[in-house]
Amino acid sequence: MSDIIPLCNSADLVEGGRAVSFDVVHQGESLRAFAIRFEGQPHAYLNRCTHVAMEMDYQPDRFFDDSGQWLLCATHGAAYQPDTGDCAGGPCRGGLVKITLSERDGVVHWHTDWNLLPLVF
Repeated sequence: MSDIIPLCNSADLVEGGRAVSFDVVHQGESLRAFAIRFEGQPHAYLNRCTHVAMEMDYQPDRFFDDSGQWLLCATHGAAYQPDTGDCAGGPCRGGLVKITLSERDGVVHWHTDWNLLPLVF
């Protein structure tokens, strides 16, 4: 059973704009994750490139290329589809790890899973 955790206001996710970052524990490891809006829908992924396990943003919370159509890893140029996380080009090794989101009443929520939990301080 998953928990549903408030992430941000819907208005914080602008189409093709800055991401909202958040911390998670994925398979026992503390990692950053990010949420974006693409074609009107919110999407979230672990902030970890599949080419080399490092964070992808070239500036804090910046993942989209100039066209707003692809998520890019700033280090080696791997490109991912914003709606699925699938590799779209460059040196990817598979797709990004997707995090389930839901949106209702002006709030975006993320969903825990058996291997994905909130970071507790």
